Amino acid sequence: MPTGFRCKRAYDEPEDADGYRVLVDRLWPRGVSKDVARIDEWAKDVTPSNELRTWFHHDATADFAEFTRRYEAELTGDAQQEGLRTLRAEGERQRVTLVTAAKEPEHSHVAVLLKHLR
Repeated sequence: MPTGFRCKRAYDEPEDADGYRVLVDRLWPRGVSKDVARIDEWAKDVTPSNELRTWFHHDATADFAEFTRRYEAELTGDAQQEGLRTLRAEGERQRVTLVTAAKEPEHSHVAVLLKHLR
């Protein structure tokens, strides 16, 4: 079985090839039932804080580089580091699909998270 990490939107159909599915959003994706999502773990400890998430999504002047800097600073916390270690260990055992509701995962916290996991 393949190992490592990949990303998929919560609104895309789950597949067996996804392996271990981890929701990496602080909020549950709107309109997606838990049965349909087939989430194995909800890793809230590695998601951006409510304050950072709100700032990035609601402030027209928010820029991705500044968001990245702030999120990386948050990822240095003890709980976040433990969450990253847990995900890395899972990624060494099997494929891990990071599941998000973000419309553009490559311009979201998921891109930053993937960088730290790889």
